[in-house]
Amino acid sequence: MQTLGNGLTVLVLENHKAPVATFNIFYKVGSRNEQFGRTGLSHLLEHMMFRGTKKLKPEEFSNIIQENGGMDNAFTTADFTDYFEVINRDHLDVPISLEADRMANFDPKGFDSEKAVVMEERRMRTEDNPADALAEIAQAQAFLAHPYHWPVIGWMHDIEGLTLNDVLAYHSVYYSPQNAVIVAVGDFDADKVLKQIGEDFGSIKNGPKPLPVTEIEPPQEGARQVMLRHAADVPAFAEAFHVPNFKDHNDAFALEVASEILSDGKSSRLYKSLVIDKRLAVDAEASYDMTSFDPGLFWVSAELRPGVKTSDALAEIDRQLQALRDTPVSADELRKAKNLEQADFVFSQDSIFREAMLLGLYQMLGDYRMVDQYLPSIEKVTAADIQRVARQYLVENNRTLGILIPTGVLPKGAGGGHPGGAVQHVALDEGALR
Repeated sequence: MQTLGNGLTVLVLENHKAPVATFNIFYKVGSRNEQFGRTGLSHLLEHMMFRGTKKLKPEEFSNIIQENGGMDNAFTTADFTDYFEVINRDHLDVPISLEADRMANFDPKGFDSEKAVVMEERRMRTEDNPADALAEIAQAQAFLAHPYHWPVIGWMHDIEGLTLNDVLAYHSVYYSPQNAVIVAVGDFDADKVLKQIGEDFGSIKNGPKPLPVTEIEPPQEGARQVMLRHAADVPAFAEAFHVPNFKDHNDAFALEVASEILSDGKSSRLYKSLVIDKRLAVDAEASYDMTSFDPGLFWVSAELRPGVKTSDALAEIDRQLQALRDTPVSADELRKAKNLEQADFVFSQDSIFREAMLLGLYQMLGDYRMVDQYLPSIEKVTAADIQRVARQYLVENNRTLGILIPTGVLPKGAGGGHPGGAVQHVALDEGALR
């Protein structure tokens, strides 16, 4: 790791498994840095980053990458924004110089047309998508004070009101070297890559220092519920429980394993009970992201079979969570969950893109070396730990329930989704990023 004089953090890792390289630049800005009335600004800026600089025309960045045999993309989350390229090792100098230009010489064109693209993206991915629409209002009900209250893509009315000056001012604050982390992984000489990054980025000046996010969500002191009437093929619901993030180390890894026990694979508790045995749902899952910058949510959701009462499926979910609270998981079930978690973590790093993502994410969280703590921390989780976090967090008074009431058949082409997640510049095929 190296820190340049302007505060830019650089991580470089040699990986000689294939003659390719990936270049990532993470900006520590996402929807959590926005304010009421200006939601969606982080994601709109991500789109505008492809619309030209003082040296490049709109989309010329991507065209140059493709001409050199590479691919590029970007995505925005609640916590950060990532721009990345995967390219032949001999052409890594191309994305390095292009990203430096994009940081230093941002000068986008076609603001109105790109904003219209983002508004249409919101219509398609959220307003015409019952699962995402349900997750959006459930999350807004779960978070009342913290900026996780609003969606990454922003509220439609706010997007409509954003201006080019908003985007330029936002870029000047958050797209500075002091607020960025560069990660390069691949089949190259690390010293040469560090040298070029220093030459291209080292002279870029910082803008104003970003203000810290200081909002804290108060404890939830009672069950909340919200209902959504929406065109859909089947009823659905999503439960959200407030939980800590990685900073509460013991609880975070116990919750990680608990989500595995509940919903990884057809033999998991939720799938086996709701989908296979009782045929109440077509799908059921639990999800948890311990790497959110601030405390987040543990989700439990299900899409029901036609004719099934939501109350019946909810009762079965309650029974499964009650069982997790009342009875320690068996040694075999715990071992299986740990094996699945650890295998997924290890195999994912066959991808240099995934390696770069993990290094960048953990560096933004505090220290890239925390990656090495993942496997032993999963191994340390006990049945008592899982029972403890289930009793503390997966309880009714800490729950926000969102219920989807179908009002008609879902239009062809619209589909389901999952709570939370990133908003991408274009569709991302991780299978290609090897």
